[in-house]
Amino acid sequence: MHTPIHQIAELQEARAQARAEAEALGVTEAFISDLVETFYTRVRAHPELGPIFAKEIGDQWEPHLAKMKRFWSSIILRTNTYDGRPMPAHMKLTGVSQKNFTQWLELFQATLTDLAPNPEVTQLFHGRAETIATRLSSMMNLVPDA
Repeated sequence: MHTPIHQIAELQEARAQARAEAEALGVTEAFISDLVETFYTRVRAHPELGPIFAKEIGDQWEPHLAKMKRFWSSIILRTNTYDGRPMPAHMKLTGVSQKNFTQWLELFQATLTDLAPNPEVTQLFHGRAETIATRLSSMMNLVPDA
């Protein structure tokens, strides 16, 4: 049986290993920043996703982008810098369909394809994005696809 101190040490070691593996693939804070900025520029220009995000975010894009950078840094580099609660934030959205989640994932994949330093990075981020989209969409009251 492990003591809490041993559990903390194991968790810290697992975080350090995950970060080292991601960094070895070429994932850096600069890459995450570029990915988030490029992706959300494309989201804002998207004919269906843009209005959904604009309705919720309004003119607060800078705080949202900063939050998304912390989110992806925490997910991929295990930096533990994100302290948000994505589920409640998404649960309050209205007018979102499963098609919108598919569009979001396709746009994210295209952005990764354009920016990622290698296919392993694309796979790492896209795998996490798919898991997140599945969890969020299963908890939300989605409107029927048009």
